Amino acid sequence: MSDSTDKTEDVAPEPRHRGIGVEETAEGRQELETVERTDPMELLIERGSVLRLPESAASDPELGDASFGEGETMIINLGPQHPSTHGVLRVMLELEGETVLRSKPVIGYLHTGMEKTGEELTYVQGATNVTRMDYLSPLNNELVFALAVESLLEVELPPRAVWIRMLMSELNRISSHVMWAATNGMDLASTTMMIFGFRERDLVLSFFEKTTGLRMNTNYIRPGGVAADLPDGWEDDVSAIVDTIETRIDDYDELLTGQPIFRQRTEGVGILDPELAVAMSASGPILRASGVAWDLRKSMPYLAYDEVDFDVIVGTVGDTFDRYAVRLNEIRESIKIVRQVVAKMPRGDYRVQDKKITPPPRGRIDESMEALIHHFKLFTRGFDVPVGETYVAIESPRGELGCYMVSDGANKPYRMHIRGPSFVNLQSVPALLRGGLMADAIAVLSSVDPVLGEVDR
Repeated sequence: MSDSTDKTEDVAPEPRHRGIGVEETAEGRQELETVERTDPMELLIERGSVLRLPESAASDPELGDASFGEGETMIINLGPQHPSTHGVLRVMLELEGETVLRSKPVIGYLHTGMEKTGEELTYVQGATNVTRMDYLSPLNNELVFALAVESLLEVELPPRAVWIRMLMSELNRISSHVMWAATNGMDLASTTMMIFGFRERDLVLSFFEKTTGLRMNTNYIRPGGVAADLPDGWEDDVSAIVDTIETRIDDYDELLTGQPIFRQRTEGVGILDPELAVAMSASGPILRASGVAWDLRKSMPYLAYDEVDFDVIVGTVGDTFDRYAVRLNEIRESIKIVRQVVAKMPRGDYRVQDKKITPPPRGRIDESMEALIHHFKLFTRGFDVPVGETYVAIESPRGELGCYMVSDGANKPYRMHIRGPSFVNLQSVPALLRGGLMADAIAVLSSVDPVLGEVDR
């Protein structure tokens, strides 16, 4: 063979990556890109500046003060497999050293499709679905669903049913807030607070079990009232719970509020000013910690909240410490409400006496064929709801929990959408984390108190 003959050069084969390729695991557009590849508009949204700038100015990054460090940056993941993200939340962080330049929450790992599922369940079955969204506040989920259905039915509840709902909702708020205090304490390295919080929550859950038969996901608040009346001796049980928790809240104060390390980890960290909080549709303790006195129980009263006396707790700085202080004092206000409910609880029916909505008493099922047929039809087919649409909102432990419902006259919702406060409040995370230390990201995320079952509903 002559030297002039073309020789085929050996080409090394492309390396094969073991396992799944990066392109197969990427989340697409919702992932955090490098600054150079990020649209200027998105940079401004991360600062919140676009909410205050005219559209013509929003395309110029300089006007949004979207400036970044000059050194090398690194993009890392916090979660979704991380205990301090309080569920399967993934937060992508762009770091320069230990400083967070940008961040982006990535959700969807727990998606359950509860809204679409709710459109395939009858109105009788619906509460068993929504109760599992915010698993730390199941009774508030059931309440907003029931109020939406009753708004379409245009039924008026007996007073006792209204006050029982208010009692259970406030006890649920207490249990949710002490659970937050427990996990927040653990995030800031206080194992004692974790033990305290679970101890107090167990008091409330034990009462839920005695009343509803279940500690969580109770299906207790239903369209037309509640599933059962309060048990004998409930007044003593509830009084003992709130008396005990009120005393132990003082222990929380002694353990954390004046603790130097806790103060340094929370004061001046993750500040959210009131204008930006409102612009981002934040609600609940996050909004009130920024100094905005907006609480649906006061601003747009439902149930019988206009008949009880309580204060709306607000902060002054809007930092992580304020969000802690607001929740701690909201427990005290809920205790105040619960005591008034115990004193004012009316007698009477615990559900409407409309045979088309509520089942017959269990004792009647063994005695009457008509009662048996009525019970069977109600729990197999449910009841029809007049054509219409409604939106009902309540104040859950995490903020405004809303239910938009459309009826086409059938026994199932034509459309159901839940306005989850955890989902909306996550918008504030990039603004809260920017410019802080990576270690502060854990404290800030905990102060938002997201429940991913509600985010990824």
